[in-house]
Amino acid sequence: MLGHGESDVYRQIPDAQAGGGGMSLQRIFVPVDSYGQSDPALMQAARLSAVVGGQLRLVHVRMWDPVPRSVGARFYMETSEQATEVLYQALTRVWACGASASGVVVDAPRKRVALAIAAAARSWGAEVMVISRRPRTAIGVLLRGSLSAQLMREAGCPVLVTRQRRSWRSGTPGIGASRPAEP
Repeated sequence: MLGHGESDVYRQIPDAQAGGGGMSLQRIFVPVDSYGQSDPALMQAARLSAVVGGQLRLVHVRMWDPVPRSVGARFYMETSEQATEVLYQALTRVWACGASASGVVVDAPRKRVALAIAAAARSWGAEVMVISRRPRTAIGVLLRGSLSAQLMREAGCPVLVTRQRRSWRSGTPGIGASRPAEP
């Protein structure tokens, strides 16, 4: 896991169009969420798919928390319909970019989301996974962990990481946020 302020280590992905026996990158896997944090990865994957003529596979994990054994049930964070709508909205966005894509919703306990995503990528035969990494404070990483770091460890394929930028005004994540020019 990377500490606060450390630079990322990136694995170089072989040229997708080179005929030198490199990876073809025809099977691009993207986990999507209901908060919009995966949007940079989704759009990067759609662009990559357009360049290499690849197939996208989107996955949304419907998380659940266990309840006491006496109840014998699960507490889901969203309904099946809500999870399907999240996936459908993401698919609609990549289809609008001209990408060929399919998707699936999987259920997993909150503590095993990364394992569920990695397993779905392996079972589909993903050649690359594209994920977003949002800015986090060091204390946030220590207390809650980092899904992107877990995915980089668990994935059975190369992982392309896109970053979200912080908004300069509020310190909240914002895609492509930049400070306005001085007058």
